[in-house]
Amino acid sequence: MPIGVFDSGIGGLTVFREIAKHFPKTDLYYLGDTARVPYGNKSPETVIRYSLECGNYLYNFGIDALVIACNTASSYALDVLRKELDIPVVGVVEPGVDLALRITRNRKIGIIGTQGTVKSQSYKNLLLEKADVEVYQKACPLFVPLVEEGMIDNHIAKMVVKEYLDELIEKGIDTLILGCTHYPLLKDTIKKLYPHINIVDSSQAITEYLQKHHIPKDETGLRKIFITDESPAFEKLKSLLIGNIPVEKLELSQICSL
Repeated sequence: MPIGVFDSGIGGLTVFREIAKHFPKTDLYYLGDTARVPYGNKSPETVIRYSLECGNYLYNFGIDALVIACNTASSYALDVLRKELDIPVVGVVEPGVDLALRITRNRKIGIIGTQGTVKSQSYKNLLLEKADVEVYQKACPLFVPLVEEGMIDNHIAKMVVKEYLDELIEKGIDTLILGCTHYPLLKDTIKKLYPHINIVDSSQAITEYLQKHHIPKDETGLRKIFITDESPAFEKLKSLLIGNIPVEKLELSQICSL
């Protein structure tokens, strides 16, 4: 039962890493749409179209489950992909929400993400639908370039983290949802600055959802990674997170009509 994973770029490798760790013998296919990254500043219609193209490309490999490892795509395209494909489709929003509700003590939850994810209100709406909580959101656009430059634990990273998060901390939150798959690379820095905060990393929470679909673990452990454009940042993060798995570059015409 192969699993397909796609993201707008490289952040989804954090999700890929966690799935690979929990399903070491399950065949995994990853598609990073590096030619069209970021999705966070695109219109909902464009995000849905790109997501359908990525999902359908991976579906052709005979996958039995699809993971949307992109918060913006999960926010806008999850329901569309579930209607389009006859396999389980899992986004990163609901697993993160459920975990946050399990671990918060004072019912005050913060969310950080891209402009697109925050604007979509996906996390906030689902949290309020499931529980009586206070929700505070903050877009953190500088986090992605920090991660892609490898500046995740230096003085610049700490300054930027404090610039964005102090406002949320002052609201009294005890739980913080990392609403972008790049952000787990900053988790240690955030934890050092705010040790009392519970941090929700959807890339870890999502494996619980996959367990519900009874993914078999006795396949060949194949790992295939595709990108739609050359990306030095992708190579850097791939080496850091998952090692020397080969990367195959696709032409955009292989996944969409140009």
